[in-house]
Amino acid sequence: MSHLCLCFEVHQPTRLRPYSVFDSDGHYFNHTLNRDILLRVAKNCYKPAFGSLLRSVRKHQGQFRFALSITGQTLCAFKRHCPEVILLLQELSQTRCVEFLAETYHHSLASLYCQHEFRAQVDLQMAIIDELFDQQPTVFRNTELIYSDAIAQTVNQWGLFKGILLEGTQTLLEKQSANYIYHSPAADNLKLLPRNFQLSDDLAFRFTHAHGKGKPLTAKSFASKIDRVAKKTQIVNVYIDFETFGEHHGRATGIHTLLDELPQQVLDRPGLSFITPAQAMANLPTAGPLHVPSPISWADTQRDLSAWLGNPMQANAMSRLFEIKPLVAQTHDISLMHTWRLLSTSDHFYYMSTKCYNDGQVHAYFSPFDSPYDAYIHFMNVLDHFVEQLPTPPGVSPEIVPDLPLSPSPQTPFDPLPKDSSPRKKKSLSELLQKFSLRQSMHPTKPRPLT
Repeated sequence: MSHLCLCFEVHQPTRLRPYSVFDSDGHYFNHTLNRDILLRVAKNCYKPAFGSLLRSVRKHQGQFRFALSITGQTLCAFKRHCPEVILLLQELSQTRCVEFLAETYHHSLASLYCQHEFRAQVDLQMAIIDELFDQQPTVFRNTELIYSDAIAQTVNQWGLFKGILLEGTQTLLEKQSANYIYHSPAADNLKLLPRNFQLSDDLAFRFTHAHGKGKPLTAKSFASKIDRVAKKTQIVNVYIDFETFGEHHGRATGIHTLLDELPQQVLDRPGLSFITPAQAMANLPTAGPLHVPSPISWADTQRDLSAWLGNPMQANAMSRLFEIKPLVAQTHDISLMHTWRLLSTSDHFYYMSTKCYNDGQVHAYFSPFDSPYDAYIHFMNVLDHFVEQLPTPPGVSPEIVPDLPLSPSPQTPFDPLPKDSSPRKKKSLSELLQKFSLRQSMHPTKPRPLT
């Protein structure tokens, strides 16, 4: 018996508003834009797609199972603006066929900078999952699948989780397969579940042309691809952004039809069943240790940290943010800490990327700003004003995970912006995906801004 493990990531950032040096108020976030994007994505994706999953779970009476990873700040936005999505998620949870994963509440890179803050954001996430869905997650999925042996060691020390999800990069798995369970050499009892990025990206990015001759992928053809891989392996792990269903690919493409039909198509194949990450880690043997000495992620073609730390602007903004964290904590001001944590969201640094070519176009597409320089300037203006609200000037160095420097890795030099650095016209996501080579693997995790 082989297994398909489906995991869906749901995240909406709290985007900043344009904030100049002349602004002097504490209203940093573009609440109107954030609300409007959330409502649009809820209409196109969350409500119809979660409804489809609920119908499939009930129809198949426990045979169809999957996992969800939803950031805490997104759940709070659902509660505020579209509580009907929360009701759908609660119905899914009550079926006991849906596993909620743990992650960082604010979708931050705290795991790279501050172990105390890393744990605090995970605890916040665990608390809201327990409150809303009466579940205590036993599997961890870090922001953007960022993972290394050092992070595994930190997570293992908490004693909360059976295992971690990570990206199955070609470099990492050069002589191994993503379709097995491994364990961390830093913690033998911590199991690792790598993503099959080829199959995941067939659905997430190549959906409209993955079937050949320009035809979209169908549930039948996708289930057949999974079955061919599964016959030779232990488990197939497909992890994608949930916004794939109706937002990245519109209803007219047939993406919702695929979601409706996929559970039946998989279950019709003898020897293939659905499994959640916790079930897999509890019931399947490991194939050995998987060493990950340097951090990896599922972002961009490089699958490293360069999506958020690939240029000096990003490194400076991130360092400055974590430099003031101890001072924020010393104030014991809940409002200030909440604002600081919203600023720690990885999306703000993603928008500052100056990468060129395919990755650069995707970064620009999902940014609410006209250029990475604008994203940096507005963020730093906000941060400067925020620092002025603190009782003392910054002077405390952040707690840093020893093997992760604040500056970009010398192995991942930043890409300069093209000579023509004028604001870039945003293309539709379908145009971008059609343009990219089928062999490319990108990971845009942000819903497109309103146009």
